[in-house]
Amino acid sequence: MVDSLLDFMLGPFRSISAFYFEHQMIFNAIIIGFAGYKLFTSTKKTENKSAS
Repeated sequence: MVDSLLDFMLGPFRSISAFYFEHQMIFNAIIIGFAGYKLFTSTKKTENKSAS
């Protein structure tokens, strides 16, 4: 039943989702790796609070 609903909703894009589900570990690892990279390499802006 789920397959028939997905076929109806996605139509020709069903093959793209099949490719994604086949290789989801690779894609998810790339996305999480990029997010971790951006998280740890982002520079924090700090204001210089020196008294004059």
